[in-house]
Amino acid sequence: MKKILLQVFLIIAAIVLAYMIYDTIRKPIDFEKAKSKRYAAVIDKLKDIRKAELAYKDVNNKFTGSWDTLLTFVKDDSLPMVRKIGSLTDSMVDAGWTEEKALREGKIIRDTVKVAVLDSVFGKNYPIDKLPIIPYTNNKKFYLGATKVKTGSGIDVAVFEARAHNNMILNQLKDEYEQEIINLNEKSRVDGKYPGLKVGSLTEANNNAGNWE
Repeated sequence: MKKILLQVFLIIAAIVLAYMIYDTIRKPIDFEKAKSKRYAAVIDKLKDIRKAELAYKDVNNKFTGSWDTLLTFVKDDSLPMVRKIGSLTDSMVDAGWTEEKALREGKIIRDTVKVAVLDSVFGKNYPIDKLPIIPYTNNKKFYLGATKVKTGSGIDVAVFEARAHNNMILNQLKDEYEQEIINLNEKSRVDGKYPGLKVGSLTEANNNAGNWE
């Protein structure tokens, strides 16, 4: 009887050990998949924020750190666009025509028209009011800031930054992967990197790059 009980115990222990080994291997893989899915959605949103900020700067010669200002601009303002009708034909080029001459002669048309920012940058059906919202959160907003920094040559350059911390991006995973999130943040700290995703910078002119690029 004791022998049978020992065998049963050993079988159960082997099953538990096998599961623990499997879980040790599986958990980081599953976390990476879940993290990558959320990171991809956040990166897409940060790219859209960058588009909106660049359009705002084209019109206002500066960036904005206000979500209200940025959303109002995208919804209500417009961008100058060059309308092009006609182009130089091969025969015109062979005859030595330039675009300037073709314009003077009325053979082609170039004029500037105003196009709604929302239509030209995103498309009229884009859910612009959700631009500030971090994906996979309960309506948490990206941090948004704007300022000017001085370059090494002493030139003031307009900059902006939009960011979301890992604790917000991965909040829905906290119950199952709390330690993995802690480890991820700690690695960023050790590496001197921001523990999350961001685009632009408030401390340097980085050409509005994202930290994933």
